[in-house]
Amino acid sequence: MRIRQLFPVLLFTLIVSSCKTEREDDLSRDRPKPNIILIMTDDQGWGDLGINGNPGVNTPNIDQLTKDGARFDRFFVSPVCSPTRAELLTGRYAVRGGVYSTSSGGERLDLDETTIAEVFKRAGYHTAAYGKWHNGMQPPYHPNARGFDDFYGFCSGHWGDYFSPMLERNNEIVKGEGFLVDDLTDKGLAFIEANKDHPFFLYLPYNTPHSPMQVPDEWWQKYEGKELDSLYQDPEMQDIPFTRAAYAMCENIDWNVGRILTKLEELGMMENTIVLYLSDNGPNGWRWNEGMRGRKGSTDEGGVRSPLAIKWKGKIEAGTIIPQITFAPDLLPTLADLAGIPVDTNKPLDGKSLKSLLLKEEGEWPERLLVSHWGNQTSVRSQDFRLDHEDRLYHIPSDPGQQVDVSSQYVDIKEKLLAKKKEWISTVLVELPENDTRTFTIGHPDFANTQIPARDGQAHGNIQRSNRWPNDSFFTNWISTEDKITWEVEVLETGTYEVEIYYTCTEENMAPMMRLSMGDSYLSGLVNVPNDPPLVGMEYDRVPREESYVKDFRPFTLGSVYLEKGKGTLTLEATQIPGNQAIDFRLMTLRRVEEN
Repeated sequence: MRIRQLFPVLLFTLIVSSCKTEREDDLSRDRPKPNIILIMTDDQGWGDLGINGNPGVNTPNIDQLTKDGARFDRFFVSPVCSPTRAELLTGRYAVRGGVYSTSSGGERLDLDETTIAEVFKRAGYHTAAYGKWHNGMQPPYHPNARGFDDFYGFCSGHWGDYFSPMLERNNEIVKGEGFLVDDLTDKGLAFIEANKDHPFFLYLPYNTPHSPMQVPDEWWQKYEGKELDSLYQDPEMQDIPFTRAAYAMCENIDWNVGRILTKLEELGMMENTIVLYLSDNGPNGWRWNEGMRGRKGSTDEGGVRSPLAIKWKGKIEAGTIIPQITFAPDLLPTLADLAGIPVDTNKPLDGKSLKSLLLKEEGEWPERLLVSHWGNQTSVRSQDFRLDHEDRLYHIPSDPGQQVDVSSQYVDIKEKLLAKKKEWISTVLVELPENDTRTFTIGHPDFANTQIPARDGQAHGNIQRSNRWPNDSFFTNWISTEDKITWEVEVLETGTYEVEIYYTCTEENMAPMMRLSMGDSYLSGLVNVPNDPPLVGMEYDRVPREESYVKDFRPFTLGSVYLEKGKGTLTLEATQIPGNQAIDFRLMTLRRVEEN
């Protein structure tokens, strides 16, 4: 009898609860989705911000951003550029997505991975990326094929000139407008303005302070010759002029961050926009970094600790400091959770939502072990300890410089971190194939144009790269008809392709006969227009560079070639060299010709 009496009450409660849930869902659907602006710098260390205790660099806008929202005290990224980008995009360890290098194809993100842009685009967001992509150039690796409606910048790992350089917009070659970071910000501001009435996801992966160390006079004059108030713990290892240039570039970044925040305020969008700021790895030089050991390329604390600030006015309490260890794969699930959209990826995530930490929701935060990996280095981080790549254990709160191995004092903790390292290597790292069999793609059905750069080619004979770092290099010293450049490619759609070559060639070396072939298909063309520009870049460099200088490479239409779908070797040769050498080669484009 008592059960019968309770049943109507329970039924009524369930109905009310159901109606309430439906109403909440309706309200959630009606509520404006927050915009996302994700700013990531290139080679800026934890210590390259005033807010983190460095008196030698002036970053008031970024500092204020951290004060107005949440600041993460121990946020970790990968030791180098492309893996961090892959982890940010997918919420998964980079090696799971095939990213193991920073050039020559090893930077590409596997095609079966779902990106953060695709997640937000499916939820109705307009998406854009302006800056350094570094996860693949040829479609379907290109950002326009990975969920971004609009792309402007460069797909390579670094660029050789930051003042009105050759860039691309949506896979078409264009010329930049002014200093690159300013230009990227201009594009971002225009995107914000155009989408102020529609939810958007804006990704701004800036290219500085990565070398070459170029920055406008306005910023350089503040740091040229300046005495530095903070130095690396071993001052003899520090390159002072390089550091000054890095700080000038960081101040320029800060000014551009301020421009974005001002635009949001002017448009009344701050309450409905989530702004994030981070870097992609540790500093690209020995400079002040709160006494931590390691720099870019290292899995030690200083190589992988990044600033992270997240501001959402009215939602995230100003001045929030989050001490829990977190890392780049957490960003995708966190932003999706904050926006209230599903994470419809086809693979399990390694990251987890940080929403409860950001909004100070009740509940216990579980213990985590985070892995940092690069090359043959693998380290593991717990909340207080780091096991380095040589299996030494350090208590980071008391020993940020990783000077004292405490393995004998914390045997149980070391065994726990060692077990995690072995488990990660056997279950995660093993997903990375020993040999990369992926080819460079040509002729994606949805994209008429394909870029094939010198970066991805193999030189044969006398041909040399302009620099040992391939990302922004070109091929030169083409002195023999036996010399050639090859690319292992896959044509995705049979068709006729118009070929343009971006080249230089002197008047006295006119007119080499170039031949492009793949299988039985080939075309030949005579380069009969001289283009002999000087090397440039050094006039803007604040310190000598390690990377290649660049030239004003111009396109030359070689002709059209019929290519059949399938894999093969694309070969560029010079069958006739009237002078001392053939062309210097920078880039080739293949544009599918519509058949009548």
